[in-house]
This record gives sequence, C-alpha cells and structure tokens, in this order.
Amino acid sequence: MSDGLDRSARVGLMKEPLVKKLCEVLDKSSSKGWRRLGEIVASDRRFRVSPDDMEMCSLKVLELEGSPSRTLLRLMGERGCTTGHLADYLQTLGNTDALQCLKPAALQILIQPQSVALVCGHNLRLSCHAVGKSPVQYQWFKSKEEVPNSFSSDLVISPVYLKDAGFYICRVNCGGAFEFSQWVQVDVLDVSVSCGQGYHSLEGRLKLVIQPQSQRTYVGETLQLECGAVGRPVPRYQWHRNGVPLPNATRRKLVIPHSMQDHGGRYRCEISSSTERMWTNEVDVAIAPRISVQISEAMECSEDDVYAIGGVLGSSEFLLNNVPEQLFATDKVALLIGNLSYQNHPRLKAPMVDVYDLTNLLRQLNFQVVSLLDLTEAEMRNAVDEFLSLLHKGVYGLLYYAGHGYENYGNSFMVPVDAPSPYRSANCLCVQSILKLMQEKETGLNVFLLDMCRKRNIHDDSAPNNVLRVTANIVFGYATCQDAEAFELSSSGLTNGVFVKFLKRRLLDDEKVTVVLDRVAEDMGQFDATKGKQALEIRSSLSERRALTDPILPGDSADLAHARSLQWAKAHELPESMCMNFDCGAQIKLGFAAEFSNVLIIYTHIVKKPEDMSFCQAHVTDFSQDLDVDPKEMNRETPEETGIYLLSSNLPQHCLYTRVSSLQKLREELVFTVCLQGTFTAMDDEPVHWTKSIDIGKPLIARLDLNRAVRRNSCLQTCLMPHSPSHSPCHSPGPEHHLHHHHPHHHQHRGSPQDHNRLLPQNHYLDVCEQQGAAGVCGDPFCVGPSHSEPAGDSSWGLSSSPGRLSIPIEATDDINELQTVFINSLQLQPQ
Repeated sequence: MSDGLDRSARVGLMKEPLVKKLCEVLDKSSSKGWRRLGEIVASDRRFRVSPDDMEMCSLKVLELEGSPSRTLLRLMGERGCTTGHLADYLQTLGNTDALQCLKPAALQILIQPQSVALVCGHNLRLSCHAVGKSPVQYQWFKSKEEVPNSFSSDLVISPVYLKDAGFYICRVNCGGAFEFSQWVQVDVLDVSVSCGQGYHSLEGRLKLVIQPQSQRTYVGETLQLECGAVGRPVPRYQWHRNGVPLPNATRRKLVIPHSMQDHGGRYRCEISSSTERMWTNEVDVAIAPRISVQISEAMECSEDDVYAIGGVLGSSEFLLNNVPEQLFATDKVALLIGNLSYQNHPRLKAPMVDVYDLTNLLRQLNFQVVSLLDLTEAEMRNAVDEFLSLLHKGVYGLLYYAGHGYENYGNSFMVPVDAPSPYRSANCLCVQSILKLMQEKETGLNVFLLDMCRKRNIHDDSAPNNVLRVTANIVFGYATCQDAEAFELSSSGLTNGVFVKFLKRRLLDDEKVTVVLDRVAEDMGQFDATKGKQALEIRSSLSERRALTDPILPGDSADLAHARSLQWAKAHELPESMCMNFDCGAQIKLGFAAEFSNVLIIYTHIVKKPEDMSFCQAHVTDFSQDLDVDPKEMNRETPEETGIYLLSSNLPQHCLYTRVSSLQKLREELVFTVCLQGTFTAMDDEPVHWTKSIDIGKPLIARLDLNRAVRRNSCLQTCLMPHSPSHSPCHSPGPEHHLHHHHPHHHQHRGSPQDHNRLLPQNHYLDVCEQQGAAGVCGDPFCVGPSHSEPAGDSSWGLSSSPGRLSIPIEATDDINELQTVFINSLQLQPQ
C-alpha cells in the first residue's frame, strides 16, 4: 500500500465518494469481488462475518440500487475493521483496482462549492479548495462557458443579477492531473415580487422572501404561482394542492399552461433544506369557465340575471364566471386494522405491508391515521369505539380492514385474531353496524375499504338488522365481488396484495372517491394473475363530488374537534429518549421508535465507555408478560434481525434493537430493565453487571386501554342483532346506490368448509412476485395465497409460519386520560 494511507481510520468513516467507487469495483468483479472478500474476512475471528451475514449481503442484489459490497463494508466497519485491515484483505484478494481506490489521490478537492439561493443585488461567493503534490490552478465555468477572470479558488460576483442564475462548476489542475468539483446551482430571486416582505441576511436560517398570491383566472389560460426562499444550499420545493403533493411540481414557479376547472383549489408550497422545513401561505386559486353569450337583439332580463351572467348592460358579450363550490371536511380520521396472526385460522402475510403503505398515503391527505395489527374481538370493538368518538358533523371517516372475513345477507363481518373455529357473527364485527353508528355522527363522508373474503359463512344464519339512514355520503370499496375471495400474492419477500397493489397508485388522485375506485378496478382488471378470479366491487350512494383530497375546514364544533384530536394524538406519542449514567462511568442512550400504533422499537447505544473498560454492551430485558416480545428477537445488532425492514434506514446505527408489539394488551405502565455488561482488563476480563429499572408509562396506543371490557354503548350493541334469513336486512348503501361489477361471473362457489382440505392442494400459490405485500383470501385451486378470509371451518390447510414483521412510522405524543366516547343510547338490543 502506498504512503499516505491512514491505516487506523475506521472503514465506517470512509467518505462516500470512496465507498461508492470501491463498491462499484467489488460488485462488478466475480472472482475477486465482495463474496471472496467476505470469505477472507470471515477467516479473521476479530470481525465475525457469519454465513448469515453473507446471505444478507447477497439479498441486496434484489433491491433497486442495492449493493452487497456496501452492506459488507458496513458490517466490517461496525465490528471495528480499519482501512489498514481492509487494505491487507484486498492485497490478499489480489484486486488491484480496489486497492487503487484506497490510495491517496495526487489531487484532492477538500472543499466543494455549495448551491445557494440569494436575492438580486447581493454578493455571490462560491468556494472550491484543493490540495495536490504541486501548485493547483482553478477555472470556473457557468454551464459550458468559462467565467472570465475566474482563476481563484473563490468565485465572487458583486452584485449578482438575475442573468447570473444557473449552474456552476470548477476545474482544478495540478500538473497533468485535473479534477472537477461538484455542480452547484445559483438561484437569484427578484424580491420585487415578494409583496413587501423584507429580506434577511443569508447568515442564519432558511428565509422565505416570496409568498404565492391568490389567483383567479379562466379555463384555458395559464396559471402561474411563485414562491421563493434564500439559503445555502438551494432550498427544495414541493407544491401542494388541497393538501396533496403535486407530481413533478418541485420548482419555485408552478406553471400550468392550459388550466382547467379541476386545477382550482388551495395551493401552498413546502420549502425545505437538509435541516429545516417551512411552508408558504395557503392561497386560493379559482378557475372559472368561459361561457360566451351572444346577444343579437334586445332581450328582457332582471337585475339578478345580469348579475348571474357577470356582464355589463349594453355589451354584446358576457362572461359567466361560475366557480363550483369547494367541498370541505371538518376533519379527517382513518382507522386501519390488519389481522394476520390468527390463533385458530390460517395466518396471513400481507396486511402489515398494506396497512403500512396506506398509512403513509393517508397521512399525506391530512388524515389522522391509527394503524393497528392483530386485534382480538374486544380490542377491535374498543378500537372502533375510539374511532367513533372522533367523528362529528362533517368529518370524513375511513375504515380499512385487511384480514379474514365473510358476508351474509349483504352484511360484511371482520374476523378478529381470537375468533373460534367455526366463527359466527357474535364473534365478529359487522361493518354495516359500524356504518350505522357513523351515520348518527352526521359525518360528511363514510369510506370503507374491505380487503377480505366475501364468501358465505354456512355456520352463521343470523345477521344484524341494520336499518341504515338514506344518506348520500357512503362508499364501499370491496377487494372482491360478492361470494368471492380476495388474494395474496405468492412471494418470499414483502408484497402488497392485489387490492392495495393498485389502490396505492391511485389513492392520492384529486378525484371523486368513486372515480378513484373505478380506476383501481380498471387497473385490477388488466392484471393477468387474478383476471377472472378477483375483481373490485364498488357500492356508493355518493351524490356530491367528495374526494379524499378535499381540504379541512373546521366547522361550528371546531373546539370540540380539536380537543378530541389532541387526546387521540397524545395516545400516539413516543416516550422521550433518555441518557443513563452508570456507576462505572459508562453512559447509555435509550431511544424509541414506532412501527405501528401498537408496535414500539427500543434501541440502546453506548455513548461513553470508561477507558479501562475493554468491553461494554447494554441490553433490555424483563418485559411484561402481557406483551408480545420474542426473546430471540431482542437486543439484536441490526434492525433487520428483529424483523424491521421498512423502518431500518431511519434508525440510528451501532445499537441493539428490540421490538415490542401488541401494546394494546398492556394493562399497567411499561416497566423494563436496562442491563449494562462490561469487562475490565485489570479484572482479567471477568464480566460485571449493572442494572437500572425504567418506567416509560403507557406508550402509544396503550394509553387507550383497548384491552378493557367492551363498553355498554359500544358497537357491540349493533353487532349482535340476529336476523331471520327469510328477509334480508337493509344494508349499505340503500336503494339509491349504484353498483359496479367489473367481472361479474368469474368466481366459483366452493364446497362446504368441512370439505376444504379435500378440495384444496397444499401449495396453491399464484406465481406472482411484487415488492410489497397485502391481504387476501384463498379458497379455490387457483388461489393466489392464503386468504383474507376463510370459511369458518377446518383451517389446517393454511400457512402456519409466522409472517415477517414490518416497521411503520406513526404520529406520536405522550400522556393521556381515557378518551370519553359518545354513542347513541337509543339503539335497542333485540333478543337472539
């Protein structure tokens, strides 16, 4: 190895350009690449590269832009490998190209120029500094043109004008070698359009200097909105309409050449840098239709007629400016439930990923989202109870369920994870009963997305007698047709099911809810894997153009709504991270993250270790028996080892991770022990232990006590009403609904549940692979995977292995009193 290599530097501290170049070399080489390097490292006991580690590296080739070499280098760095060790291994490997990457360059750029946004008339300074074995020379370029007299490491333009905006780069020469700096952008803002807002110095935080202005224009004309902020580097921009991010709207100026009425709404822009974020003012944009009225002779009209036309008496042409009324929600609330770990029925894989994806999308639409996994009957009823307590006049309520289910006499039933075999309506939750209670709240929109089976349950002849109100605000999106199944996709990885696979592509569309679902149905109809097997069914009584993207405008009960929302938010706040000092002088950081509303991640990190301590590690233990904590997945060195895949990139490195699920079962405060284990050279490396007890209260959803006995006035009142099969109850959406069957005859009715094993082969998966996973139903020999719903009979045919665990970010807060729910007391319970 050449002189100048710092052999003591950690591999994990290598700069990104070096790591990227090294990974490119190792990933491309077959005989002298990362795999052979891993074998060489594995022979050195100091760094413990196991076969499992190598398998994890190899799986990275399946990811977009994944690099096995990068993963291997990260593992080596975490285990103390230095660049000196790496150089020795590469020497043994015989990969001269990789060795060359570690050699110090003859010319190095130490200070790269930074992009900047500044106001016209101020001074621009871009800096680039390099070192080499001989004197270096500089030359600045704007795009492809040389900047005159720019031979210094600093490019200064004083004052800067609008024409100076653009992209700049610096070329550095040293003898026969040369290097280019990174490209940087210079954005020059004209504050004359900032409407009087003062400009502040660049020294300090990001500053907003140009606010967008409200616009009123006509169909076909160009709509243009502009905002701007100064800072270093150039801020990032993302325009939003009605709370929804607009695709490809990431410039300071938003230009829509031929505007349509659908482009009207409330606009604002999110401006961000690497360390901070801010929003512009929200402005109204109205796009009026241009209607020409030609008058060829005298006509008689009232003053109201003239006002409606919007013209001036005496003119020969009038413009009718009729801007449609914007619909609003007084609030938006969503409850997402994914049941997969069934006790008496086949387990499912997909609901976790489906709930994860929909949670992120609905939050972009400003929904208050609560995502829960694996709920028992009592927990589901209480979760719905809390969901209903947030609803009031004008609220948009959305319920998504993924799991086993069935449909009898037009009523849909969601099956809890503790349902017996066979199950009946008394063991399940009736969706139409929940809708009835939602109607009592005078909600503005009720949306049900049911990703479950709709087969008949032959063990259940009763049905709730739900006489629903006639309201024009109900939308049902069924993952499959009546008396049919919904499917999971067969895959060894994490995939979405058929419904959510297509739903997530359309959910952010600024369209009427039924239009969005119609498009999802069309997309599903083109999917070869389930064509003729599963088709989306939509039932709706929606008469207005209600959309999930509608903005929120609090109504008369704004104070009450705010109080309820605040209480719910407090039940989703993470415990604060904490630092613990031990008597030995070690300092431990204890941190927390959330996957779902009822799943908590705890991680420990060594902040400070005494110099005389040769080894130090902290782990957590002694959790409540109420919680689902797998000892095999506690205190793992990587998030992936605990089953956390989607959240792993957001967690700090060099920690031990523990996953705590089923927080809804927690009856008391969460108390556990942090154990510090250390060894001292002076004590012949005999391990010494210190412990501290930690009480973090009731974190996340545990504050709502979903494990409590079902309240008297809960949805239980309407979920247990038997009904004679001889006359079917009224059910959603009433006589005025419209019904969409996109493939009405492609499902076959199965035999009785008792014959289920005889009819079905053991491995009846559809050979389809996708990136994320979903909920579904399995029944016929063409089944795509284990179902979201199964007949309430023998269930020995399904998957028995525990599905992989996922991670999901959730909203967070801290202490709470028990939410007070308000339900309708006038409903009468009928005898069974």
